[in-house]
Amino acid sequence: MITEKAVPHATAREAGTATQGQVQGQGEGQAQAPAPSPGRSRGGVQLLVLALGFVMASLDTGIMNVAANDLRARLGLTMSGLTWVVDGYVLAFAALLLLAGSLAKRFGARRIYLVGLAVFTAASLLGAVAPNGAVLVAARFVQGVGAALFMPSSLSLLMHAFPEPARRAKILGIWSAIVSTSVGLAPTVGGLLVGTLGWRSIFLVNLPIGLAGLLLTRRVIAAVPARGSALGGSGHVLGLLALGALSYALIEGPDRGWSAPLVLGAFAVAAVALAGFLVRERAVRTPILPVSLFADRSFAAANVVGFLFNFAFYGALFVLGLFLQTARGASPVTAGLQMLPAVLVLPFGNMLYARFGPRLGNRTALTASLALSAAGYVLLFLALAPGLPYWVLAVVLALTNIGGGVSSPALTGVLMAAAGREHTDIGSATLNANRQIGSLVGIAGMGAVLTGAGDGYQGAAFAFALTAGALAVAAVVGRMGIRTRA
Repeated sequence: MITEKAVPHATAREAGTATQGQVQGQGEGQAQAPAPSPGRSRGGVQLLVLALGFVMASLDTGIMNVAANDLRARLGLTMSGLTWVVDGYVLAFAALLLLAGSLAKRFGARRIYLVGLAVFTAASLLGAVAPNGAVLVAARFVQGVGAALFMPSSLSLLMHAFPEPARRAKILGIWSAIVSTSVGLAPTVGGLLVGTLGWRSIFLVNLPIGLAGLLLTRRVIAAVPARGSALGGSGHVLGLLALGALSYALIEGPDRGWSAPLVLGAFAVAAVALAGFLVRERAVRTPILPVSLFADRSFAAANVVGFLFNFAFYGALFVLGLFLQTARGASPVTAGLQMLPAVLVLPFGNMLYARFGPRLGNRTALTASLALSAAGYVLLFLALAPGLPYWVLAVVLALTNIGGGVSSPALTGVLMAAAGREHTDIGSATLNANRQIGSLVGIAGMGAVLTGAGDGYQGAAFAFALTAGALAVAAVVGRMGIRTRA
């Protein structure tokens, strides 16, 4: 699974303007006086330090797509076990993302960022020494907890460090480029690590990065004043229960049988927990999710599209990494290199959106790019066969993911327009959490397809057909549900 670029959750007013000199020796809950933005050299160091955690998580999740086949062979994992290794991380991240935002407001973004980095780094060490699949799944789950804590906080700290709008826009552009580059290079880095040093190296590589992030953050990143915030603990528990039960049912269903008591029971628990969550959200004064915003057709449609987009994109990448190694016989290094066309084109798609998106409008850009991606996966479904040349596969994947590079910023633009300035933070947080849930269900769903049809050409073809269907539905929902003004 590859982590998409997150939408900033903090505004300049919310972030504050304290400098490092004023916060030395102070707690995060103490008031701090406004001060100018950091100098150019210091600002570059701050950007680099805050990017370390984000890059570490982006690399880790992308690397897993290439390392999955080696993990399965070395640890004797079934397809469901392998899916748990990938989805355990996504489950924890998706379920705790909104809670982490509330924790950052309540206890201070830097404190939560440091806690998240420490948890992620410790979990990486556990993953590196894991003797079996069960311990590895536990380590991945804890990694997801750490990522949920530090990734939203890193953006809040970035907003705080660069309060001037003009400079912040430039910094966010550099930030996006760093994240896109790390996402694009992740498969190749993963292939090189697994092919030369073994699968444990994909976790060990996080240790120096995490330790450097912990040390440097305390030295160069200013603390952000804490603000009172309701945590909504019962809502988060219900959400985690619903997602966990749904994940169990989708992942274990193919192995145990869809009519097995445990699988049916998990579906029932997911339904009851979801119902309880919705009842709770409507009853409380400060809901976790902006239920009232879903009455807006564009906002609701954007979230449906976001779910389907991540379902398709990250589910397909999970399949691609396995397919290249099991069906086409590629080594981890070769598979990592062969996946480059599928991910390095994402920044190009971002640039296309920046150039043409404002002229076309977000609805048109979004639906056209989704339709392009859907058409590409239909072509793959029809053409996939042992004799298919690699260059054809690479070109089609590149074209489909150029569409993905356009879809992501267009989707963000639709949501921002629908939420309005008053609800920008909670709206973007909702979209990010919803997209992560889409990734979770997509990877579990693709794992179920591969369990039933095998991870060879037939399984990949069925998975690409499912990908095309999800993207086509997303295009229709976007076209019909989003108002033109978005």
